[in-house]
This record gives sequence, structure tokens and C-alpha cells, in this order.
Amino acid sequence: MTESRDLLRQAEHQCQARGARFTPIRRRVLELIAEAPGGLKAYDLLDRLAAEHAAARPPTVYRALEFLIDQGLVHRIESLNAYVACPCPEHSHGFQLLICRRCGRVEELHLDDVNAQLADRARALGFRVERQTIELLGSCDDCRHTSSEEASPAAATQA
Repeated sequence: MTESRDLLRQAEHQCQARGARFTPIRRRVLELIAEAPGGLKAYDLLDRLAAEHAAARPPTVYRALEFLIDQGLVHRIESLNAYVACPCPEHSHGFQLLICRRCGRVEELHLDDVNAQLADRARALGFRVERQTIELLGSCDDCRHTSSEEASPAAATQA
């Protein structure tokens, strides 16, 4: 919960510094996303928001998401069609997402050398990058550890 509060405080300061309006709805959308470690789909977000705000409709959620993405506070996970809070909104470079296929956990990386190599190669080919999405799907340590415990003979005899 502290991480969520810190993220909201940071988002508030960032929006204020940019002269962007961080409305109560935008704040709540970011808060709901930050509370979901694997991110949230737009309609799941709408369901949660509608429970608190009867007037919440899809355009409200999508406008809030668009604002949060534009401000670098939220990322869209293309492969899951979901949204996740950015833990480092002050980092202006591209990012990479590690996504656990088992538990849905999402971790963000900032490998600037990877971004620079991609940008250089694209430029050399005469390509103008408009948006970059790098998602690496796999399994996290916790899930692999749990999976190996379940598969081990010792775990089977203890059960």
C-alpha cells in the first residue's frame, strides 16, 4: 500500500510540474491499476470504478487511461490487453516488460543500451519508430520454485 501511495504522490507532483490535471478519477484509475500486480483490463477497471462511481462509463476509463499513458504513469501490456502502473515514471526512455505467464506478475526493466541499439538500427534502415513495445513472457522465480516443489518426489511423499 505504501508503494501505491508513493506512486500516487509522485504522479501528483509530476502532473503538477507539467501543468497536467490529475483529477480524482484519473487518480483513482491509477490507484486501482497500481493495486493490481499483473495489471488490469479496461473493463475490469470499469467494473471496479463503477462500484464507487455510478456515472463511470467506458469513455471515462479510456480517457483516464490515455492521460495516464501520455504522462508515462501507466503502460499498456499489448499481449494481455491490460494496463500496469509504471514504477519509474520519471524515466523517459523506452522500457521492457517481463511478464510471468503463470501468476501474471509484471516487472519493468530500463535497458537503455537495448533501446539505443534498436533506435540506431531502425534509423539506419530509414524507419521512424512511433511506439516501442518489448514484452518478454516467461515464468518468475516464485512460480518456477513452486512448480519444481510440486514436481519433486519429496513433495509428493510429504503430501
